[in-house]
Amino acid sequence: MANLKIKLVKSLNGRLEKHIATANSLGLRRIGHETVQPDNEQTRGKIAKIGYLLQVTEEK
Repeated sequence: MANLKIKLVKSLNGRLEKHIATANSLGLRRIGHETVQPDNEQTRGKIAKIGYLLQVTEEK
């Protein structure tokens, strides 16, 4: 199974509470934080919700 490398590239200041909570659930706290998550439906849903804040790359 592939993994996704997710990086927070925009600030969470002034964002909707749900979007901040989604970023926190991915392990992203501040700009520049990176995390590796499994490529599954749950992760894809979170990325779809706050994709405008993220940079996503695929890892093998």
